[in-house]
Amino acid sequence: IFTDELIFPKDFPQLKNDTFLRAARGEETEHVPVWCMRQAGRYLPEFRESRAGKDFFETCQSPEACCELTLQPLRRFPFDAAIIFSDILVVPQAMGMDVQMVAGKGPTFPEPLKEPEDLQRLQVKVDTDKELGYVFRAITLTRHKIEGKVPLIGFSGAPWTLMSYMIEGGGSNTHSKAKRWLYQHPEASHMLLKMLTDVIVEYLLGQVAAGAQALQVFESHAGILGPAEFKEFSLPYLRDIARRVKDKLKEAGQDVPMIVFAKDAHYALEELSQSNYEVVGLDWTIDPLSARERTGGKVSLQGNMDPCALYAPKERISDIVKKMLEGFGTRGYIANLGHGVYPDMEPENIGAFVEAVHQHSKQMIKQI
Repeated sequence: IFTDELIFPKDFPQLKNDTFLRAARGEETEHVPVWCMRQAGRYLPEFRESRAGKDFFETCQSPEACCELTLQPLRRFPFDAAIIFSDILVVPQAMGMDVQMVAGKGPTFPEPLKEPEDLQRLQVKVDTDKELGYVFRAITLTRHKIEGKVPLIGFSGAPWTLMSYMIEGGGSNTHSKAKRWLYQHPEASHMLLKMLTDVIVEYLLGQVAAGAQALQVFESHAGILGPAEFKEFSLPYLRDIARRVKDKLKEAGQDVPMIVFAKDAHYALEELSQSNYEVVGLDWTIDPLSARERTGGKVSLQGNMDPCALYAPKERISDIVKKMLEGFGTRGYIANLGHGVYPDMEPENIGAFVEAVHQHSKQMIKQI
């Protein structure tokens, strides 16, 4: 039940823990901040209970449900940030595509884009307030209900990743249908990527207006591209998003840290570190020390423990975390996993991960 003040993006409770925001900007912190991709997820029994029998995208469209799911992990673990519960595929939906979450199969587009003429089916000018207002309302409600405990992160999928879903019609191992477009229809590909970029920029700005205190852009399918294709079909759009969002925010006197997470794009670390994002997110295939060297201290780094390390006993998790912290160093660093939490993981192991990050980093910072 909404009380009036909870629907307005103003008079938010004061932020009590800004460690994550300071680390994103490369400032000093008392400990290394930590959060997990998919921290609101099926590994939590309370999440499974809340979601039972409900349609996935209906849940995404309920601000109250999204708020509750976003807050659940914070009641269990001392995370230093929360990320709004939503999905990257709300953007193709806003552009007029039908997306369904099919049990055992994942996201499915009954009518994917097959040929360039299919682009005519898409809504070019998207009124994000109308089509995605439910996400904005979820962010505003959550900012009030989180009571300033930690910052709230908003997010979007990146253009190439969304394009690949829209053409593949769902998940894929080879992404060959989407990549075929890049080689056969480069102009139509750029047209689609540009359309997506325009919607994403508006969407991210709407999230900040609603109360998001940081933004993450997920290029989950970067690794399926080679360096040349990445430079042509992903990087320019990632840079464009950050530049346009930042320019607009600057006009309003706002400054919100932005994170780019291009999974498996280790071939483009240097370029990503010069793309207007304060933070570059890393997957577990990158050595922390080499990531520091290659990004030359230009950005903060986020990541990158192998999610499967959470299957290890707690003592081993603690050792892995310590080694990771030694590789990254404690300044300009946000601890995270190299991908999301998997559904069959033990909640107490996530707790052990968070505790290890806080404990080891506090000791390391004391010794500096």
